[in-house]
Amino acid sequence: MLRPPAVRAVPTEVRHWHLAVVAAYAASGIAFSSWVSRVPALAQDLVLTPGGVGLLLLCMTLASFVSVSASGLIVIRLGSARTIQTGAALVGAGLTLLGLGASVLRSPVAAAIGFAVIGLGTASWNTASNVEGAAVERALRRFIMPRLHGSFSLGTVAGAVVGAWAAAAAVPLVWHLGAAGVVVAATVVTAGFFLRADAGRRPSAAHDAASSPAADGSPDGAPAEAAASAPSPGGRAQVAAAWKDRRTVLLGVMVLGLALAEGAAGDWVALALADGYGVSHAVGAAGYSFFVAAMAAGRFLGTPVLNRHGRVLSLRACAVLAILGLALFVLAPALWLAFVGLVVWGLGASLGFPVGMSAAADDPVHAAARVSVVSTIGYGAFLCGPPLLGFVAEFTGVRYSLLTVLVFVVLSLVLAGQAAQRTVAPIRP
Repeated sequence: MLRPPAVRAVPTEVRHWHLAVVAAYAASGIAFSSWVSRVPALAQDLVLTPGGVGLLLLCMTLASFVSVSASGLIVIRLGSARTIQTGAALVGAGLTLLGLGASVLRSPVAAAIGFAVIGLGTASWNTASNVEGAAVERALRRFIMPRLHGSFSLGTVAGAVVGAWAAAAAVPLVWHLGAAGVVVAATVVTAGFFLRADAGRRPSAAHDAASSPAADGSPDGAPAEAAASAPSPGGRAQVAAAWKDRRTVLLGVMVLGLALAEGAAGDWVALALADGYGVSHAVGAAGYSFFVAAMAAGRFLGTPVLNRHGRVLSLRACAVLAILGLALFVLAPALWLAFVGLVVWGLGASLGFPVGMSAAADDPVHAAARVSVVSTIGYGAFLCGPPLLGFVAEFTGVRYSLLTVLVFVVLSLVLAGQAAQRTVAPIRP
């Protein structure tokens, strides 16, 4: 006799798997906000203009773009668990090198290499985490991707708070970023032993979905079984086919706009507050903490909204909030209104990336390839954003350069319909 969904037991190994994925997302957030919160100190130590900071960030985004472009093949060949562990180790090493280059060697070249190593590790790590997250969703039979990305946001809050304290206490970058690198690498390498090493690999991701019964005990897994039994192309063929899929490409463009709204905050909010509103570096770092706290809240509270209203309406509401919050932050006549704008902006940026990744992974057979394509296009925001905003800032100042982001968020608003659910094995909220 089948049990109702409310009392369906979750196996212990699945719970451990879920927690390990949460740890991987949270550690990624800590790594990201650790260096982001110290951008003003980095610019000061290396005597850089906004354009110079943009060029340094370009080194990271170029490396990220190379890494994310190959991430589908990497995950298919190595499995997501090993990819996550390797990526975290690279990020830890890159953070340490960045700190050494900035505060000890005082070398922009060394700092650029550190950023490049961070980019190489982060991009494949993030793609593999999204593949793992989608596999956990299928195993649990409920939507959890926004909350997984919420764990990333909680990690960014923790990293930003520590970063604000480090900025206020004038802790040298080498000690702050070095410690963060060790914590991140050790946490993820340990958590990796509880991940499903075959998630994303051919053909076991499909098998995972096929072998998991629907939450209500109905035979909804049948389509997935058919997909799993069909011949599965090799890694290169899967990635090439994903690039030709119209919905996948448009999803990537949709994610690009909202990813830029998120990434622009990470790269420039602290500096925009310091330069545009005349506050200290510590207040600038605290402003970024407000943004990521709002984004974390949006990801946790947005999951029931997503379940109730669906992907399309949720994404459109987020895009509108991001537009309003960003405009308020830039145009606010008072600092407190700018902080209100940061909160609204953070709420608006909260669901774009996780919902886009979940939509790309609707078909478990092609999840790794399609997630890598959407991630690659989304990383175009991180590739084009820092230099674009840096060069615009040379003429308008950092604060007003952020208005450029509005154009891309409007594009995301227009393309939100591409995220409508289209699954092989339905996920039941």
